[in-house]
Amino acid sequence: MARTLSDASSSIATTTTRTLRVGVFGATGYTGQLLLDLLRTHPHATLQFATSERESALEDGTPLIRAEEAPLDSVDAVFLCLPNGVSGSVAARAVAAGVRVIDLSADLRLESAALYEQTYKMPHPAPQLLPAPYGLPEITRATLRNARYIANPGCHVTATLLALYPLARAGALSDAPIIADTKTGVSGAGREPKPESMFCEVYGDVKPYNIGRQHRHVPEIEQALRKLQADCGRLIFAPHLVPLEVGLLATVYATLKPEWTLERAYAAYQDAYADEPLIALHPPGRAARIREAAHRNGAVIGVSEGDGKTLILTCAIDNLRKGASAQAVQNFNLMFGLPETAGLL
Repeated sequence: MARTLSDASSSIATTTTRTLRVGVFGATGYTGQLLLDLLRTHPHATLQFATSERESALEDGTPLIRAEEAPLDSVDAVFLCLPNGVSGSVAARAVAAGVRVIDLSADLRLESAALYEQTYKMPHPAPQLLPAPYGLPEITRATLRNARYIANPGCHVTATLLALYPLARAGALSDAPIIADTKTGVSGAGREPKPESMFCEVYGDVKPYNIGRQHRHVPEIEQALRKLQADCGRLIFAPHLVPLEVGLLATVYATLKPEWTLERAYAAYQDAYADEPLIALHPPGRAARIREAAHRNGAVIGVSEGDGKTLILTCAIDNLRKGASAQAVQNFNLMFGLPETAGLL
């Protein structure tokens, strides 16, 4: 029987009474607002400030200040929910002030400033911080403990890498192309009004965008995969926008090396995820679904047989939670030696 996210290890004992002071930059977007909600109920965090460049308070009355007014000397850590190209300079300022940083933008995710500039078409705002610890705990946990700053992955990357991680870790992937087809809810486009994310544009449709190798997440996914298995195939990436509020499903087609079987591959998933409190692994042949992960803080993974040596891997997450804010809290917990699921289960 498959373990569900609610079955995950909520019995982990909280042995510390430490309280950490935190700030949130960019608190009015979807990820920022959800992050505030998570931090308000976190047993070891107290919010000191939240910032916005355009608003003075949230609807619930939470006061907002400008980023330049943020008192860094009042916090132990900050979460950055800021635009790419802006976040990195704020991260550098906070690190210089001795404050720890969890950056939810793309500014610290790529290890090379040159690759960042090629991918995002702008100068890197803080090359001195590269390479940064990459905050996908199930894959990079050892590098996150006591880190001074962490690059928090985005939703498409998180789901695709979690789907592939056990195979790449075991060196099981052939050199054939890996195809990742992802479908995400409209909240992934952000809270800023855009014509392409308006109700009339999205409802009743499924829209592919930046397909093939055009999307800026391709270098990030391949960077992480090649650290696990250098000889794996290139990525073909096909993201889609679907008329849902939240949720993301990655369907990944991967070819195994000749000596690998479905049974051996599934055993690799059991080995990788058996003790992961925020991962639910389905029995072989059962695919993950968005409704199993939406509004929850973990991931649901399925492993199915395709044809011959091809597997069909599915990973469902909430794009705003495990794909952004909840993962940031998971990274915060690891950074400060707290129970990893504090505030999440």
